[in-house]
Amino acid sequence: MRGAGLLVALQGVAALVMAAVLVVRGIAGADQRVVNGLGTAVWFVLVGGVVLAAGRALLVGKRWGRGLAVVTQLLLLPVAWYLAVGSHQPAFGIPVGILALTVLVLLFTPAAVRWAAGDQGGPASSANREPDSR
Repeated sequence: MRGAGLLVALQGVAALVMAAVLVVRGIAGADQRVVNGLGTAVWFVLVGGVVLAAGRALLVGKRWGRGLAVVTQLLLLPVAWYLAVGSHQPAFGIPVGILALTVLVLLFTPAAVRWAAGDQGGPASSANREPDSR
């Protein structure tokens, strides 16, 4: 889970860096008629902050970060497809897709699923043949 947490946290940091780039471009006078860079930067700050928080939660062992991380990766897969196929920029789309799939695999390994379910091998685990004592 820590590997997935680190990758998710890095995705959050990347979103925050993108927000900073958009703010700098907006302040420097980039054309805002087609796309409002400052408004987009606000969106990237919100999303990046949530994704960074989810990654940090996974790094410190909080289960709630897993759900946010899964949703983030599922949302990144169509983005990767569009980058690679729709925008004809496979140099960006393929790495984004590989990263999203890697994180999903890490989040759904048997050990990660047991961790998310709270199965710590204690008295109520499936390894114990006695009645459930939870």
